[in-house]
Amino acid sequence: MAEFFAMGGYGFFIWMSYSVTALFMVTEVLLLMRRRRTILQRLSRIRKAKIGVGHEAQT
Repeated sequence: MAEFFAMGGYGFFIWMSYSVTALFMVTEVLLLMRRRRTILQRLSRIRKAKIGVGHEAQT
């Protein structure tokens, strides 16, 4: 099992590259989730502002 993780002496570099890749993939998903939430909040504010303007014009 130790030989598998050592990978012929290159284990450190291989496992670090896997770790960095996994870190970037997780970070990308988190950033996309945050961006989606921000966009939905902006759309909600725009929708509320348009409803408010339209409502005032009708009364």
